[in-house]
Amino acid sequence: MEALDGNAIAGDLQELFGHDMTAARGSCRNCGDSHMIAELRVYLRAPGAVVRCPSCGNVVMVLVTIRGETRIDMRGIGGMEPAH
Repeated sequence: MEALDGNAIAGDLQELFGHDMTAARGSCRNCGDSHMIAELRVYLRAPGAVVRCPSCGNVVMVLVTIRGETRIDMRGIGGMEPAH
């Protein structure tokens, strides 16, 4: 399965957070590396979007839309900083 970049979930993240999140940086809770959301690897073939760290492959986010409402699990994100 081929991965997309974080821009594939830009619309869902904008809906959830109210602004563009692709330039925000998040650190992986597993390896500690920091990447812009746009650099993360996104897999859309699951029943939702599975988002992985490009450094270690750990799952950092899962987005699922249920009955028209998008839910997000960000347990794999150790911290986030807004775009400058």
